[in-house]
Amino acid sequence: MNRRVALGIAGTGVVCAGLLFFICSGPFTSTTATLVHVGAGETLGDVAQNLQTARIINSKTLFEVLVRLRGKDTGVVAGEYFFAERQSVFTVATRIVRGDFNLKPVRVVVPEGTTAKEIAALLARVPGVNPAAFLERALEKEGYLFPDTYFVYPGEDTDTLLKRFETNFNQHIQEASLQNEVASFGKPLASIVTMASLLEKEAPDAANRRIIAGILWKRLRIGMPLQVDAVFSYITGKAPGDISRADLANKSPYNTYLYKGLPPGPIGNPGVDSLLAAVTPTDTKFLYYLSDKNGVFHYSATYAGQLANQTKYLR
Repeated sequence: MNRRVALGIAGTGVVCAGLLFFICSGPFTSTTATLVHVGAGETLGDVAQNLQTARIINSKTLFEVLVRLRGKDTGVVAGEYFFAERQSVFTVATRIVRGDFNLKPVRVVVPEGTTAKEIAALLARVPGVNPAAFLERALEKEGYLFPDTYFVYPGEDTDTLLKRFETNFNQHIQEASLQNEVASFGKPLASIVTMASLLEKEAPDAANRRIIAGILWKRLRIGMPLQVDAVFSYITGKAPGDISRADLANKSPYNTYLYKGLPPGPIGNPGVDSLLAAVTPTDTKFLYYLSDKNGVFHYSATYAGQLANQTKYLR
């Protein structure tokens, strides 16, 4: 064999090896954290096409052959398959035959007071979860999406997620200590949850929340506007310290400066402490309050006292 023939054979071998590697390995351009749904009743060809479209495999033909070798004629197990990284077609075929979904839950921490919009943004980190679909449904359930730590599986659907949040809320609201207070307070749960959502944003601790609850329920009773600054972060997305005169004139129904009574609904999802504060208000002579630059609250019974506190603590 002359040198030219030997080089030709060697070159052909390298090309074939490269081609085989390309066919057997996953695409280099495949994205990580990919979720692929294999539906019940899908044909092997359908599954192969979906995997290729999702850039999990390069060769549909090789995948189908491997599945048939490892399983039955169709040989696929329906479900949600999570691909965290590039894998060979041999590994993918084996997983599909065995039903190795590789679904690992993602820890999602939802702090007290988080809005439905903010929860949707947190869920966007979970592969296969549709945050837009979640938000569309969650907005009407604002206030009842209980803040907690959740372990969310990739691909978990909106119905399942909402049910988990609401079930958690119901379990907490039915705890004896809270349930008895809510029942004896004598106001609709919707009003209590809305008030709790205001308290959650207005003060960081139980003692001040209870005092403010007493003030706000009193304002409602005497027909005085609530004038709660926390609503503006819900209306405009601005931080409470960035409120302008124009914001005070915003015609949103959530504007508690323009409209008397509670807002049309909660401005976030309160935790147990705020729910409890809403139904155990502290009865005081106060009608006004403010928080200084250090987060310390100052109260007064008169508007003149409020003006004096503003001059003393905010200027």
